[in-house]
Amino acid sequence: MTQIRVLSPVGLASADTLRVPPLPGSLAGRTIGFIDNRKANFDLLADEIGAILSTEDGVKAVIRRRKANAATPAAPEILAGLAKDCDVVFAGSAD
Repeated sequence: MTQIRVLSPVGLASADTLRVPPLPGSLAGRTIGFIDNRKANFDLLADEIGAILSTEDGVKAVIRRRKANAATPAAPEILAGLAKDCDVVFAGSAD
């Protein structure tokens, strides 16, 4: 008989250990960050979104940091730097 192992994508964090801060009411004057996952065209997508947010929403600065590759989490120092320097951070994918 073949056994199939099913893994849960939910993770181990609970509502008690994971807190997401509220989003600001406006991005005007804020610094936004992007976690570049190195997928094809993510840099183009992040550049375009950053330009639109700067022009239309008054974003002060855009910071982008690159992960080692698309399959692994961002290094702790990347996350710490973005948390310190940014008001809002986007993580995404593009192909």
